[in-house]
Amino acid sequence: VQLQASGGGLVQPGGSLRLSCAVSGLSLDRHAIGWYRQAPGKRREGLSCIGRRDDDTYLANSVKGRFTMSRDKAKNMAYLQMKSLKPEDTAVYYCATDPAPDCTLTPDSWGQGTQVTVSS
Repeated sequence: VQLQASGGGLVQPGGSLRLSCAVSGLSLDRHAIGWYRQAPGKRREGLSCIGRRDDDTYLANSVKGRFTMSRDKAKNMAYLQMKSLKPEDTAVYYCATDPAPDCTLTPDSWGQGTQVTVSS
């Protein structure tokens, strides 16, 4: 299983970024996928998840109203649209898949991470 996250970068406060995650080796039609982040000195935080069923979703309170997750089963890709970014959103962002089709936020396959830095 390979997950490749991309789309990170440096953005000013209030700006937007779209992260992408390309998945190979398993099907998003049978596995949930989520986005996580880890800032320096902080614990890893689960941000979002989409399960096999389209109505099986999770979005952390810390990003509700600003982040939107989507998934393209045909392309086996997931996305995280981030807007109204804040300096506290600065972190390494990871995509990861669950071993199960439902969102459990206990992933077992991780991408390499992409750095998001929000700064003026």
